Amino acid sequence: MTEATNSSFAIVAEFAFTSLPWLQEWQDLFSILLGLLLISAVVANIFLTLIIYREQRLHEPMYYFLSMLSVADLVLCLVTTPKILAILWFDARNISPFGCFTQMFFIHFLVIIESGIFVAMAFDRYVAICIPLRYTSVLTNKFVVRVMVVIIFRSLFLVLPVPVLTAHLTYCSDYIIQHLLCSTLAVARLSCSDITLTITYQLGFSGSVMGSDLMFIFLSYSLILSAALKLHEKGATRKALSTCISHLIVMLFFYSIMIVLALNKSSKKGLSESTVLLNTLHFCVPPTLNPLVYGFRSKIIIQGFRSVLATKS
Repeated sequence: MTEATNSSFAIVAEFAFTSLPWLQEWQDLFSILLGLLLISAVVANIFLTLIIYREQRLHEPMYYFLSMLSVADLVLCLVTTPKILAILWFDARNISPFGCFTQMFFIHFLVIIESGIFVAMAFDRYVAICIPLRYTSVLTNKFVVRVMVVIIFRSLFLVLPVPVLTAHLTYCSDYIIQHLLCSTLAVARLSCSDITLTITYQLGFSGSVMGSDLMFIFLSYSLILSAALKLHEKGATRKALSTCISHLIVMLFFYSIMIVLALNKSSKKGLSESTVLLNTLHFCVPPTLNPLVYGFRSKIIIQGFRSVLATKS
């Protein structure tokens, strides 16, 4: 499993995920749940992206952002859940260092991208409801492209040091990751060198990014709700409030889990079983819910969905 370089240290040839105690009794049920969530997330996000691509009526900024969220959700599911299922079904616990650090990078990269997309979607709704007459002049295609480029490069710039710092730690004798994923904390704690810089950087950048994004989102939706309540048409008010509330529920679910995980990671204790469970479900539940809340509650998308099904048949 390792190649010794001297009497004290070794080069990691493979990491291995541990068998968690809470999984012993519920492993079959948990794996079935994960499998169903994975299938639902993949099918829903592919369909939503296909509908937005095919329907000319959906070629608008809001739906562009939604399609980007669907792509990010889809990739996030595929980067994490198949490996977890391989562990649970086939006992495929080993993972190469390259595979582990690559998974670590994509997890953080995609989570920060999703946070940026939520901010963009909140801004889109703010302009649409609060200053509708300026919507077409502000939310142009060029603006959308620039926003997405900024979101991607922000995530790349901030996230890349995390796997690099973790990969440069010295690993001595323990290569068993107390997790089902290559969590930065779970991997870094296998090191016999000082991990303060690695953990501080991860918590620092994730906390600052998530915190600033969350503040902007709440500010945007506060202004949106205030403007919606002032609308003279009851139907328009109800529609705006329904959209805002459903969006906020999804975002609160996303950020609340991230906050819980960050608080646990800042603790000197190891990752608890509940944290591992939350961390695992976090990469399947939101990708399953997002298409339902953001997409399939829209009449235009439902019509596009029926159109795609009619074409297939």
